[in-house]
Parts: sequence; C-alpha cells; structure tokens
Amino acid sequence: MMTDVTTSQVRVRFAPSPTGFLHVGGLRTALYNFLFARHHDGAVVLRIEDTDKTREVQGATENIIHNLLWAGITYDEGPEIDGSEQGDHGPYVQSARIDLYQHYAQQLIEAGNAYYCFCSEERLEKMRSQQIERHGRSKYDQHCRKLSKQESQDRLDAGMPHVVRMKIPSDPDTVEMQFLDHIRDEVSIPYENLDDQVLLKSDGFPTYHLANVVDDHLMEISHVIRGEEWLPSTPKHILLYQYFGWQVPSFAHLPLLLNEDRSKLSKRQGDVMVDDYRKHGYLPEALVNFVALLGWNPGDEQEIFSLKELVENFSLERIGKSGAVFNVEKLQWMNGVYIRDADIDRLVELSLPYLAEAGFDTTDRGRMRLIIEAVRDNLRYLSELPELTEVFLPRDISDEIGADPELQEMVSMESSRQVFDALVQKFSGEETLTKKRFLGIMKDVQSETGVRGKNLWMPTRIALTGEAHGPALPAVAEILGLETCLNRLQAQLAG
Repeated sequence: MMTDVTTSQVRVRFAPSPTGFLHVGGLRTALYNFLFARHHDGAVVLRIEDTDKTREVQGATENIIHNLLWAGITYDEGPEIDGSEQGDHGPYVQSARIDLYQHYAQQLIEAGNAYYCFCSEERLEKMRSQQIERHGRSKYDQHCRKLSKQESQDRLDAGMPHVVRMKIPSDPDTVEMQFLDHIRDEVSIPYENLDDQVLLKSDGFPTYHLANVVDDHLMEISHVIRGEEWLPSTPKHILLYQYFGWQVPSFAHLPLLLNEDRSKLSKRQGDVMVDDYRKHGYLPEALVNFVALLGWNPGDEQEIFSLKELVENFSLERIGKSGAVFNVEKLQWMNGVYIRDADIDRLVELSLPYLAEAGFDTTDRGRMRLIIEAVRDNLRYLSELPELTEVFLPRDISDEIGADPELQEMVSMESSRQVFDALVQKFSGEETLTKKRFLGIMKDVQSETGVRGKNLWMPTRIALTGEAHGPALPAVAEILGLETCLNRLQAQLAG
C-alpha cells in the first residue's frame, strides 16, 4: 500500500519529447498528472525533453502546448507558446540545461558510479550480433568499465570519442531492485536485466535516464506519473537518485493504450494524434472525458464527467494495471452526448468551418443555427456535418428520386399525390414557413385527405428532400424555405 499524499508534497511534471505532435497517449499522461496535482492542490510542470535533436519535429513543441491548453490542461510552470517561461525552476527546455547534465555526469564519474566508454559503434554492433547468435541478452559487456583511471585519461587526452555510462551494481549479493509503484504496488526487477546505461552521449547531450533524474530532482518533482514503457528503466533511475544522495520520488506507471485487437495503439490502425480528433470535430471536453476513463475507474457507473468532477474524483489507486482499449465508437457516442448538451451558439461557431466546406454561406448565422439545431441529435462529430446537412443545399432532387425505384414508388402513390396537391394549396397561401406552421399544415392535410402516418410523412419527406430519412421534417421545411418546398412539391405533381 502506498503512503498517503500530503498536499505540500505534490509536484508533477509532463515531459514530452518534441519528436512528434501530441499523441492521445501523451494527452492521457498529461491529464492524469494534471488531475492528480489539482486533486491535491499541487503544481503541474511542463518540461520539453528535446535532447534528441536528430528526431525533433519542427513545430512539435508549439503543437503540444496548443493541444494541452485546448484540452483545458493548464500548467503552473513551463515554456509558453511565445518562447517565454513561467516558474522558478527553469529552464524548462532540456537543450538549455546541457551544462547541468555534464556537471552531474562528471560528479558520478568522480564518485566511481559512472565511467567513460570509448567503444566504437562497430565494436558495439559486433558485440550485439554475437550475443544474439548465442541467444543471450543484448547488453553492454562492460569492456571499458575495466579500464584503469590512467587508461581512461590517456584516451581522453588523445581526443577519443566517448560516452559516459552508469555502473550497475555487480555485487553477487545484490540480486534485484525492489520499489513501490502507486499502480502496481511492489515491483521487483533483477539487476541482471539492467545494462550499464549510457548517460551522456558522445555529442555531450544526455540520454533520457540522466536528464530526467537530474531535472526531476532540481524541479522538486514529488510524483513521476508516466507510461509503463519506462517501468523496466525505473531501477536505473532509482540507482541514480541513490548515487546522488537525493530523495527518490513516488512512481506511477500507466497501462498501455490498445487498439481493438489489443495490440499497442498505433497509427496503422487509426487516428492517434490529438490533432486528428480536433480535425474530425471532437469537443475537447468529450475527448478529455473519454481519455480519463482509459485506465481509470471511478468506482461506479458514471461515465460523463466534467473536468471539475474528474479532479474531485481522481486517484492513482483506481488506475488499473491492464492495457486500456481505445474504443472509437465509445468516443463517438460520448462526443455526441457533449454535442447535444453544448451551448448552441458555441456549437454554431465550432461548426462554421465544416459548414463552409459543405458549401453554405456561413455569414447567415441565423440559418446556420437552424441547421445545427436540426442535425445535432444525430451528430457524432462535427466533420459529419457536410454529409448530414447536404439536404439543406440547393439541388435538383427530381433525378435522385427517379433513380431510386423505392422512392419513386412512394411518391407515385395516389394518396401521395393527394397529399402533395393539398400541401401546394396550403403553401400557396402562406408568406413564410416555420416549424410550427408546417406542423399545423400537415395536421390540416391529414384531416382533409384522410392520409396519415407513414403514408403522409414519408412521401412528403421524399418530395422535399429526395431522401427517405433525415432530420425532423418541420425543421427541414423551415430551413429549405417556402419557395423551395413549393417548387419541389409542384415538380412531383408535374412528374
């Protein structure tokens, strides 16, 4: 059982690498850090781990910050979008902290807890190949660990390329590293599984292992909440804390996100970037709600949570160990719930780009509002709008009806033509057409013709829209307008 958390302790960090845009897995890690900190009145630190310059993607840092703020995940310390920083523990971009890592690497060497390694890539590759051929574990053979101080110094003086590696304990009595994890309780990892990890690369840049330990200590991070892929490396990190004589933070390693087939979530099987879901028109509160439930169990049947409710209810102990399946259909359902509950004016503003793409004049905000009100109950995400709103665009629907035998049969029935004729007469005496007036006219036509139910409504829908199904017909009629409705009914009578 993990020890209780006191509010004065809690400082967490989200530390993405700008080697790509924000992934939904990264969003979940950031969210869980945020929820945990806010639940305990703690601080959230954003740190950009950009020491792998060969893989850095231009614009990734800005994308990460933009998407965090879009999702409502705020932070107390870290870089701003304009390049400035807030907080007293900066710099918050690792490439601006290189001197620190080199200083602490040297400290480890002087204490005998790290050493210079001069092995060439060719030697390392040959070593790995031989280990694989022998079906052994691929790890460094500690060749340079055996060098004397003088031998190392001579090679340094000669300018030989080198890295700095940490020393993993080789005492035969030291069998395994044990530590507590908020999610997995007690974890044991044998030392024989650990490599003499590179801490400082030949270009002077640190690896993740050194940089994250140094930064987490100097930034006073109390709880390290990260993905389970870092679980096997945690003993190395704990060793570094011990070598430096620093307090070890608490750890929580989050389960993987999985595809429907329970493989690791990947772009090969669908969208994985936050930008993908923004582009499709998912609301931030829906995506956050959905992602929060990917691994965390609130303990009851509640599924819809505001961000405030998530903060109030969140705990690390309710995160499961097993991988969480990213069910896109569940996300679509949840986003639909949020769309139906959204403020209509906000929803219209969010919908304008999709309506413009569909061909609407979006300067007519009143009409746009009517369209959104008409389709929102069937809308799962906003990029569905072009398809769902096509019915409201000007077009000749006569050929569409004529090309579909079932539709043509429905509008050709004698009862249908009676309805159309009655509607034309009613519409001809109107100046405008509202939902309320349309319902009144349909009620009058039903009384006058004796046609009711499906035989009344289905042919009328087909005549007005060219489709057998769609949004509520009174709303459709109001949006199409009196003139269009009248012309389409007359076209069916003339056909």
